[in-house]
Amino acid sequence: MAETEMIPKSATLRIVRPTDHLAATTAMYRNGLGFQLLGSFRDHDGFDGAILGHPRHNYHLEFTHHRGTTVGRAPTPDNLLVFYVPERLDWEASCRRMLEAGFVPVESYNPYWDDAGRTFEDIDGYRVVLQNRAWLT
Repeated sequence: MAETEMIPKSATLRIVRPTDHLAATTAMYRNGLGFQLLGSFRDHDGFDGAILGHPRHNYHLEFTHHRGTTVGRAPTPDNLLVFYVPERLDWEASCRRMLEAGFVPVESYNPYWDDAGRTFEDIDGYRVVLQNRAWLT
């Protein structure tokens, strides 16, 4: 596919996932990753939600809860969000914030992530990896 046929760099990526614990999940990700609440909604066709991120970053996380529905835990331990944090002091501070926010440190399902990072699990069993290295393309 030619570069001109790709989604433009200016596009915003939003990752949406359901949760049975909307308030707790929102608080964990706000505090653990330092994201801001960019928006929220209540009873939009039976859905409540929260959109987290940074106003100048082109990625967001959205958590939703469909009233009257139970979604349960993550389907596998390999459902990951991965953040590459190359500076050691920034990475250590980020890991501390994750623990303070209530994320549980776990051994990664794929041992690659434990080589230079730490894996944390949220209340729903979804995982966030903080890698202490730069992303190399």
